[in-house]
Amino acid sequence: MFCIQCEQTLRSSHRADGCRLARGICGKDATTADLQDLLVYLVEGIAMYGARAYRLGADVSEIEGFVNFAMFTTLTNVNFDAARFDELIDQAVAVRDRARALYENTCRSKGEIPEQLSGAATWLPPATREERLAQASVSSLELDRDTVGDDVIGLRLLLLYGLKGCAAYAEHAKVLGGEDGAIAGEMLEHLDFLASRPTDIQALLDRAMAVGQLNFRVMELLDAAGTGRFGHPEPTQVRVTPIKGKCILVSGHDMVDLEAILKQTEGKGINVYTHGELLPATAYPGLKKYPHLVGNYGTAWQNQKDEFARFPGAVVMTSNCLMDPFENDYGHRLFTSGPVGWANVRHIDNGDFSPVVEAALAEPGFAEDHIEQYITNGFAHNSVMGVADTVVDAIKQGAIKHFFVVGGCDGANPGRNYYTDFAENTPDDTVVLTLGCGKYRFNRHDFGDIGGIPRLLDVGQCNDTYSALKIALALADAFECGVNDLPLTLVISWFEQKAAAVLLTLLSLGITNIHLGPTLPAFLTPNLLGVLVDKFQLQPVGDAREDIQKAMKLAS
Repeated sequence: MFCIQCEQTLRSSHRADGCRLARGICGKDATTADLQDLLVYLVEGIAMYGARAYRLGADVSEIEGFVNFAMFTTLTNVNFDAARFDELIDQAVAVRDRARALYENTCRSKGEIPEQLSGAATWLPPATREERLAQASVSSLELDRDTVGDDVIGLRLLLLYGLKGCAAYAEHAKVLGGEDGAIAGEMLEHLDFLASRPTDIQALLDRAMAVGQLNFRVMELLDAAGTGRFGHPEPTQVRVTPIKGKCILVSGHDMVDLEAILKQTEGKGINVYTHGELLPATAYPGLKKYPHLVGNYGTAWQNQKDEFARFPGAVVMTSNCLMDPFENDYGHRLFTSGPVGWANVRHIDNGDFSPVVEAALAEPGFAEDHIEQYITNGFAHNSVMGVADTVVDAIKQGAIKHFFVVGGCDGANPGRNYYTDFAENTPDDTVVLTLGCGKYRFNRHDFGDIGGIPRLLDVGQCNDTYSALKIALALADAFECGVNDLPLTLVISWFEQKAAAVLLTLLSLGITNIHLGPTLPAFLTPNLLGVLVDKFQLQPVGDAREDIQKAMKLAS
């Protein structure tokens, strides 16, 4: 096992960073991790054929659909079920056969001779798991580290993790009905490039920026698909304390699964709560119209072991981030869907959530109403831009001195209290935009307002990064300047591969002076970090109060 893709990975003073154990820090065992690597290798083989077919004009959307889903399952804290990866490996071989046939048939139709490919395009997984694990090294991106050097390996990993995050966002968009053939083809092109095991550092850097641009388009597609289906989020007061009655808790990111659960629980006397990254769903008109969507329960993903254990109903995890459900003895009432999985946890793969309903009715539910408490969310780009004139006037008149984007992934490692300290110490004449589960560190704090404009604007989940970017770009247009010229500072917490994709997007847009933490990615070498610091002024977070003062001074 070698895994270095998330912020909690093991770190050391030499190049052998990463989890190289029988069980990683996230709880994933070496067997599952190695099977995931083999799945990614086969996905690269699919892309080798798919990219070539795409260049010849073939429709590759069906191929790319499997690629995105498969890549999503390999993100941190998504799927821990080794048996599921055995199945996906077998499916990947079948999809690769179809990709090869598509490529060869397209060549014949164009009068061209197909290339004879090798490596990931032809590797056949053995029949048994034991034999597969014995060949796991074939998939390693660090296999030739001693030959190509640490910098090349680091950039390959940056590219892979950015593509994983991009694939996850593309899968979210597809579930909502959003697809784009050009995006599908470009995803395959980047994976094909990675499959060639590139060694040119500048080419790898250029490709990473191209993945950032692709991810921007994917997030735009995701935003359009979500708002097209459920309407634009609206500023909404959301209850964050329980109500008496039977209950279901839905976590993750999948609003389509949430909608299905809401429809299937109508009239059954079951209250539905969001959790974690699904909090923003409560602001969408197409979802908040259900009266039994009564609020949000709990906080960020890393607290789920305690929160799910205390929740007296059924729990559904629709996407990342999942933790061991048997440690605190709620695995019998936890369900997974989509790319998520854990051995011996019931999986819903057909949209029929009746087992969840039955489990909820069998549990005691909340015995009484708790004291009412509310937070406000729903400040996505449509809401904020609807009052853009007011915001611009407040900036021109000096009422708003600065904007801070404080958000991203949360996690359990030390150092994340920085974001609480930062947000709560921002001056009263500044506005904080937040998104992602990092908001739970400060979203119950009373920030007040500036002339009726709330000082804390909850833009949404990590999937809504496009909203924050669109707000920033709109402000830049209003002041006829670049984003870097705005009184704006980005303070981003990262944890896993979606965050890697978002970081590449920000860098590809030329956004500088990003504060990133609580630690910088371990897969980036000192040399590579030096490049990012020199070109983009990327910097690690420091002392919260000092960082605020520096940002305000730089903007003045």
